[in-house]
Amino acid sequence: MNRLENWQRVTKGEPFDLIIIGGGATGAGAAWDAASRGLKVALFEANDFAEGTSSRSTKLVHGGVRYLQNGQVDLVREALRERGNLVNQAPDFVEPLAFLVPAYRWYERFFYGVGLTLYDFLAGKLGIKKTEHWGRQKATDAFPTLRERGLRGGTLYWDAQFDDARLVIALIKKASDAGACAINHCRVTELLKDAGRCVGVEICDEHSGERAHVSAKVVVNCTGVFSDEVRAKDRPGTDRIILSSRGSHIVLDQKFLPGSRAIMIPKTDDGRVLFAIPWKNRLVVGTTDIGEAPITVTPKASEEEVAYLLDHAARYLNEKPSRADVKATFAGLRPLVRPADSKGSSAQVSRTHHIEVSSSQLITIAGGKWTTFRQMAEDVIDRAVEVGGFGEAGPCQTLGETIVEAQEQVSAEFIHPDLPYSWRDVERAVRDEMALTLADVLSRRLRCTFLDEAASIEIAPEVARRMAEWTGKGEEWIAAELDRFSQFIDS
Repeated sequence: MNRLENWQRVTKGEPFDLIIIGGGATGAGAAWDAASRGLKVALFEANDFAEGTSSRSTKLVHGGVRYLQNGQVDLVREALRERGNLVNQAPDFVEPLAFLVPAYRWYERFFYGVGLTLYDFLAGKLGIKKTEHWGRQKATDAFPTLRERGLRGGTLYWDAQFDDARLVIALIKKASDAGACAINHCRVTELLKDAGRCVGVEICDEHSGERAHVSAKVVVNCTGVFSDEVRAKDRPGTDRIILSSRGSHIVLDQKFLPGSRAIMIPKTDDGRVLFAIPWKNRLVVGTTDIGEAPITVTPKASEEEVAYLLDHAARYLNEKPSRADVKATFAGLRPLVRPADSKGSSAQVSRTHHIEVSSSQLITIAGGKWTTFRQMAEDVIDRAVEVGGFGEAGPCQTLGETIVEAQEQVSAEFIHPDLPYSWRDVERAVRDEMALTLADVLSRRLRCTFLDEAASIEIAPEVARRMAEWTGKGEEWIAAELDRFSQFIDS
C-alpha cells in the first residue's frame, strides 16, 4: 500500500475499468472482488479508510437475532452464512463469541431458547456451536458480576466479534495485492460524463489540494450514509434513499463483566437489543437507535445516550457503572435504505441491501450490514460486469479466500501502559498502511481512541513527533496535527 505510487498511477492518465467511491467495508470489499476478477480498479475515499460507519460498529459479526422477530428470515440466513464464512476466512480478525441472554421472568428461558435454536438451524453447517440452556447456578458461576436477584438462568448462544477497522485495512491490502489502486483522503468532487453516461470522476487530494481527472467504464457509489451526496452529483434533485440512524456505545473497564463471554439484553426501553461485549480487555456496551440522525463523518454519542446505556447496564450488573467509569464513547450511522413508508422506528427498517443503476449508468449500493459486506460486494460487482460489458471477467473469487493480518511478531515497547499497542504498530501504520494523520493512526490502524480517550490524548504528542520524523514533517505540522486531533476527540 503506497499512496504516492497510487496517486502517480491515477494522475498519469491510467484508464480503469471500474472506479469505486468509498473506502469503507462495502467499497473495500467491492475493490477486492473486482480486482480478483482481473478488472482494473481505482478506489477513492474522501476521508480515511473505514473512518465512518465501518469503524464504529458494535464489533459483531452476527446474523441479527432480532431480525427474526421482524420476520426477516432470508436476511438472517444470508448473514449467518457470511458470518460462518468470515470465521473461517479471517481468523486473525474474527473470532467466535458466546452470549448469554439472561432470563428474569419465568417464560424467557423457553421463549429465547426457541428463537435461538431456530437461529442455529438457519446457520446450518456454518454454525459455530449449539445453543445451551443454562440454569441459575451455571449462569452465576460463569457471570459472577451479573445481577442475581430474580435471575432464573439463561440461554447461551454463539455469534462472533471482530476489529472492524483493521478488517477494512486488510481488505484494502487484498485489493491492492490484486492490482487495485486505492487512495484515502482523496475526495471525488465531480462525476464526469460523456453523452450522458458516467465515464469517470474528478478527484482532489485533501492534503495537497491537487486535482485530477480519472476515467473508467463504470463508476460504483459505495459511500454508505453519504450515498445521496454522490447520487445528487449524478442527478441533482433526485429523491433521497438513505435513512440514517445513530447507534452509540460506551466503553468501560472489563471488571464490570470479566471473562471472555458477552451478554445480550433482548429488549430495551426503545425496543432494541443491547450488548455488553468484552473487546480488547475492555467492555463495550451498546447500542442506541436515534432515527433521522444528522449525517456527518464523526457522529457523537449524546449525554442522553450515554446515560441510557449506563442505566440499562446497571439493571443487569451487580456493580453499577457511573459516568466517571466511561473510558471512551463512539457512535456510528447506519446507512439504512428508506422504505416507501418510513413511519415507525428505524430499528424496524430492513438491513437488506439495495442496488440502483441510474440513467447515466452510475451504480449505487446502499443499506446492508457489516457482516454481509462480501455478498454485497459480489452482487454489486456482478452488476458492474453487466453494465460495463466486462465479458472477460469471471465469477466472484472471494468466497473462501483467506484474509490474514500479515505482521511480524517482534518484542517492542508499548506506547502506553493502558493501551495494547507498540511503537512498531505505529510505524507500520505510517509506513505501510497509508495513515496520514494522528486520527488515522490512533483511531483506525490502532484502536486507541475507542479504548481509552485519556490515554490517547496523553500519547498523541509523542506519536505526532515520531510520525513527523518518519515522514519528514516539521514542528508546524506537529502543532497543526495535535490541534486537529484535539478537535477530533472533542467531536
